[in-house]
Amino acid sequence: MTSAGEKQHYALALIHQLMQHIPDDMRVGLLYDIGCQLECSWRKFKFFANSILSRFHLAISVFHAYGHQWPCQVVYHPRKRQGFGLSDGEGCKRLWSALCA
Repeated sequence: MTSAGEKQHYALALIHQLMQHIPDDMRVGLLYDIGCQLECSWRKFKFFANSILSRFHLAISVFHAYGHQWPCQVVYHPRKRQGFGLSDGEGCKRLWSALCA
């Protein structure tokens, strides 16, 4: 989990901090390029309590979803997950692109 490539521990630390600062009845959805791997890791290594897991939902950004295997797309594509609406997960990239133009 700490090898080259996507550093999952950064995302886990951010999620941990976020969940400490929001109300206990609030649900959170996150579109992340490797959301499927992140969810597998936190369940396998029990990083979060079940009370946090039940409030947190992961999906893969639309662009990256098509690079994942079909079973992963079926579960983690934002169009297939309840609560994500028409979000594509690329809003931050569009913002940075506009700011740098």
